[in-house]
Parts: sequence; structure tokens; C-alpha cells
Amino acid sequence: MSDETFQKARLYGLDRANFGVFCAITKDVILMCIELYTGFIAVQWDWAIDLAKLVHLNSENEIIVSCLFAFVTSVIGTFKDLPFKIYSTFVLEEKHGFNKQTGGFFAWDQVKGFLVTQVLMVPIISATVWIVKNGGDQFFIWLWLFTGITSLVLLTIYPIFIAPLFDKYTPLEDGPLRKSIEDLAATLKFPLTKLYVVEGSKRSSHSNAYFYGLWNSKRIVLFDTLLLNKGKPDDSELKEEDKGKGCTNEEVLAVLGHELGHWKCGHVTKNIIIAQVHLLLLFVVFGYCFSYGPFYEAVGFKSGTRPIVVGLLVVFTYVMAPYNAIVNFAMTTLSRYYEYQADEFAHGLGFSKQLGQSLIKLNLDNLGFPVYDWLYSACNHSHPTLLQRLDRLKQLDVEGKETKKEK
Repeated sequence: MSDETFQKARLYGLDRANFGVFCAITKDVILMCIELYTGFIAVQWDWAIDLAKLVHLNSENEIIVSCLFAFVTSVIGTFKDLPFKIYSTFVLEEKHGFNKQTGGFFAWDQVKGFLVTQVLMVPIISATVWIVKNGGDQFFIWLWLFTGITSLVLLTIYPIFIAPLFDKYTPLEDGPLRKSIEDLAATLKFPLTKLYVVEGSKRSSHSNAYFYGLWNSKRIVLFDTLLLNKGKPDDSELKEEDKGKGCTNEEVLAVLGHELGHWKCGHVTKNIIIAQVHLLLLFVVFGYCFSYGPFYEAVGFKSGTRPIVVGLLVVFTYVMAPYNAIVNFAMTTLSRYYEYQADEFAHGLGFSKQLGQSLIKLNLDNLGFPVYDWLYSACNHSHPTLLQRLDRLKQLDVEGKETKKEK
């Protein structure tokens, strides 16, 4: 890492950290306190009732008003978040050379995101309110089952129908890289059905790779920014700052070896199970708390008014906040352990050197700062730091050599 890159990474990390602190203070402290003090949640509920009357819908029907309440809060939330998104994209990321979006692309992205959210939100909120009202004393079990099934359905349809609305996905061209990936998948009995490249370079120069799909239908997605020179055989079309960026075929294969390690070790399945247990506990608490009047009065409602969606919001966001903080820390710790496991799996495939090279290259391309306080990193980073991962790979190399000597 050259001194110039080190300084660029340091400044980028500082800018991101300062912006994160600013966002936390502004949104999570100042705005949240103002909204709670003024009873803004209750005000939005009243606006939803007025909107129902305006469009000649039944303002006494809680399902209808709940859907309109979600719409109102989404509109307000969109405008509340917009200045932060604009600054992050067109100031912070632009300053450090990562933003590739135009103003029109960004605006259309926000509109599509908002519309997709509304389409998905209406049936989910309608079903949630109906289940709570008609599910009896054990409604939280039915609500949990509905939410679990819905999340699995969304996991299935999102990459196929929703993600392509935002980015262009094309099959990876035939060639050595595709052949190597298919051979690796076959060796591990990974049920690969599709292999895509997503044109992430129109949004950002950050890179990634992932797989998705349930059961025996898996798809692998590579960001074009992950590939050397965006996978183009001729770099004459690229801007000067993009030339030479990305990973070689061997390094891409090592990155995929790591990702397939997550699959082989069952990390996705384990996370789904953990999420469902966590959700069940939240719904159990909600089942006991949602009818408690002072919760609603605390956010501005009159005595006796207890909208179900507001109860969900209050219990999940405020009542369970300490529990959620503990769970988030535990999941961060577990995620770091999973990353080490996936690295070890890639090492076992013989990709130790290539994985180390790809981690360094991706860190340089993404201006990742390599030095962090260990306690800060343990609490805030879902992945171990670059130096920690490289040290672990070296340790595995030494252990592997010692094992061979013993044999």
C-alpha cells in the first residue's frame, strides 16, 4: 500500500466516520426526540385518516388507514433521508472517486425504490393487521408464520424480479473464468443454475460478489467492478482511473471460494433460523405489550386509541431497543466468525495465496483503511479487518505445513 493510497484511505475513512456520526446525531437523536416530543407519529395517523376521507375510503377501517399511514410515513421518511443520501452519493463518494451515478439515474432509482416498497407494503401490512385482529390470543404465532413465509418468498423473488429493475444483469460470457467457476461449483456439488455479471459500475466503483437462491437453484452474481478491467478484453474503452482495477480470474475464483464456503458451512440457513427465532421473540413481546395504553399515549395518541401498526413500531423500535442492541452485537460477532470459517474453507480449496491477494487488491480499490482499534472493529465491523484476515490465512498456511510434516 503506497503512502498516497494510505492517506487517501485514511481521509475516506475519516469522512465516512464523521458523516456517520452526523447522521446518528441528526436522525437518531435530534429528529427522533422532536418527533416523540411533538407526538408526530399520532399526527401522521391523523393525516392517514384525513387522506382516507379525501379519496373516499372507509376511514373507520383500520386496515385501510394502516396502509395509508405506512404510505404517509414512507413519503415523509423519503424526504427526510433524501438530503443525507444526496450528500453521501454526490459529495462524499464523489469526492473520493466512487460515485458513478448521474442526477437522473439517482432520482429514477429513488422513485423505483419508493414504488416497489409501496407495492410490497400494502399486502404485508393488510395481512399483519388482519392476523392481529382475528388471530385470537395466540395471534403472534400466526403472525410469525406469515412473516417467515413472506420473507422466504421475498428472498426468492427479489433477485429474479426486483433487483433487475435497478441494475442490469447479464450472463457471464463463455471463457476461462466461467469454465473455472462451473468446475468449482461441480466439484463442491453447488447447485449452480445461473451465472451473472451485474453492471454495478453505473452506480459505484465498489465491488462485490454473492450468490442467492433457495434449495437446489442457486445463482452467482459478480459485480463488473470485481473483474479485472470490468471483464473487458480491451481496456481502451475504460477511463484511466479504472484501468488495472479488479481481480484476475484466479483471484475472482478465490473470492467465490470464500462465498461458497458460506454455503458449504450452512451460514445462510443458520442466519435464517436465527432471524426466525429472533422474530418469534419480538412477536411474543409484542403480543403481551401492544394493548398497553401508555405506550400509545407516550407517542401522542388519545387514551383508547391503539393502532396495531403503531404498536408494532413502538414495541420493535423503542421497547425492544436494548434487546436489539445486544442481538446486533451478537450477530456482528457471529458474522466475523463466519468470515473466518469461509476464509478457512477457501484456504482448504488451495486459494490461500489468491484470496490474500484479492483481499489486498479489493481493499486498495475500495480505499479500505487497514488499521482499526480492535474493540471498535469487534463492535462495528461484520467482517474482520484486512490485517486480521491475512494473519489468519498465514496461520492456516503454517498449520497446513506442520500437518504435512507430521504425516
